[in-house]
Amino acid sequence: MSNEVILTCAVSGGHNNQAKHPDYPITPQHIANDCIDAAKAGAAIAHIHVRDPDTGIRSGDPTLFREVVERVRDSGSEVLINLTTSEGARFSPGEVDAGIGGPGTTLIQPLDRLHHIEELRPDICTLDVGTFNFGETIFVNTPAHLRIMAKRIQELGVKPEIEVFEPGHIMFAHKLIEEGLIDGAPMFQLCLGIPHASPATAEILSVMKILLPTNANWSAFGISRFEFSIVAQAAGQGGNCRVGLEDNLYLNKGEFASNVLLVERAVRIIREIGREPATPAQAAERLGVNRQ
Repeated sequence: MSNEVILTCAVSGGHNNQAKHPDYPITPQHIANDCIDAAKAGAAIAHIHVRDPDTGIRSGDPTLFREVVERVRDSGSEVLINLTTSEGARFSPGEVDAGIGGPGTTLIQPLDRLHHIEELRPDICTLDVGTFNFGETIFVNTPAHLRIMAKRIQELGVKPEIEVFEPGHIMFAHKLIEEGLIDGAPMFQLCLGIPHASPATAEILSVMKILLPTNANWSAFGISRFEFSIVAQAAGQGGNCRVGLEDNLYLNKGEFASNVLLVERAVRIIREIGREPATPAQAAERLGVNRQ
């Protein structure tokens, strides 16, 4: 087990919960600044979603991703950039015709979900390897679409972060690896506590860890009040961790967090159990990231 823990900060997610926080990062400048500051606090990776600056609603606009990435890169920060590819995967059956998407549907073709990856060539991008009930909508990632996305990500030389929300997702990830669509040691993120998916418990974390390939680099996060217990459990079992406002808005009950404060608390927990946060360079080497 490496003594260094790769800590990811998920600075601004895809949930429309921005109205619940008084200083939620919405604009590209705010998101980029939080990425930079999180790295200074101890995060090796910044996981990035973007939002419409006028409405605050999540967006897949490549120009917004470009502005965030350029601001981070131009700052001189060494933080590894991890861009989401989840936008364009939600489906909500229509009330009249269930086969036609109703409100909340964002489905687009798989390669269209990668336009910003094509343009920006980040260090890492997500690959969500399963379909499931994500709150009140369906998060749609079919095997055929995932093979198309995995192949193109591979061709671009970007490291895929395989996001898994249920144990069965790990089994399909094994299939992608067997088919040669994932290069090197795979990178997994165990996503716990999402409504209607796997709960954020020690038992589920252990089960999902057992199912992983033996050479996997893995990380885990729990949302909301489970964030820091999963940090401790993952770091204690030799894994890596993720925190950030995408997953949790509070530092303590009734006390709003910031991305920096969440990273700082995670760093303290990591050090309390005798490990150290990895630098971006250490993370890149262990993950086999091709810095472009």
